[in-house]
Amino acid sequence: MNEADPPTGQIGSDEDGTVPAGSASESVVEPVGVAVTPIDHEQALADRQALIQLCLYAMDRARSGGVAERIEHGLAGIGVQALRPDGQRFDPTLHEAGGAVPTELPALEGTVAETEVVGFVDHDRLLRAPIVTVYTRR
Repeated sequence: MNEADPPTGQIGSDEDGTVPAGSASESVVEPVGVAVTPIDHEQALADRQALIQLCLYAMDRARSGGVAERIEHGLAGIGVQALRPDGQRFDPTLHEAGGAVPTELPALEGTVAETEVVGFVDHDRLLRAPIVTVYTRR
């Protein structure tokens, strides 16, 4: 170390107009005083939707179950919930039928047997309907 260099944690000196360096964990956030315009808000919403769609695309193609779970958990943190309606009544407004499974039990008729492709909602807005297999009576 050069004799003229300041000690660790110090940048320059009070004599040259600089002050001691703070720790990396010390952060001061000051508001910038910029108003958000309706256009900025609309752009932010559009950007959010694009990022959600990108995450769904990546999750569908993830080779690792852990990666897919992590993406799903991250999406849940911002209000995007997975739909796995196994055991629920089939609702054509919320579910897409991908197949049928015969059953002898009348109580199971019209019930979702299995979720083939997970669906998603963003708060109350349907992003992708789950594709399901439905029990049908023989």
